[in-house]
Amino acid sequence: MANTFKNATFNANLAANTDSAALATVATTSPATQTTIIGMTVSNITSGVISVGVKLVNSSASATWIVKDAPIPTGGSLVISSSQKICMVTGDHLKVISNTLNSMNVIISYLEIT
Repeated sequence: MANTFKNATFNANLAANTDSAALATVATTSPATQTTIIGMTVSNITSGVISVGVKLVNSSASATWIVKDAPIPTGGSLVISSSQKICMVTGDHLKVISNTLNSMNVIISYLEIT
């Protein structure tokens, strides 16, 4: 098994909607791969307060909010995962949403096991 540490960045540009189709996928676990999210930060890049949500959707389309409607002040950021690890298996998706269009940057650090 190969272990690889990786980072992924994402500029989310979707407006808020609890409909799963409106959530932006920021991480997906590939077949025969396991992923452990080591850290995740969402930054507000606007001049106003935004509300964000992060949801884990598994392969059977069952979803769980990790954080929902969390406010982030102007110039601030929200650490979604640092000491708490999130394990993802094949078919899992990590999704993020904001209540404001073009309002956030997301960085995810993760360990990919193949």
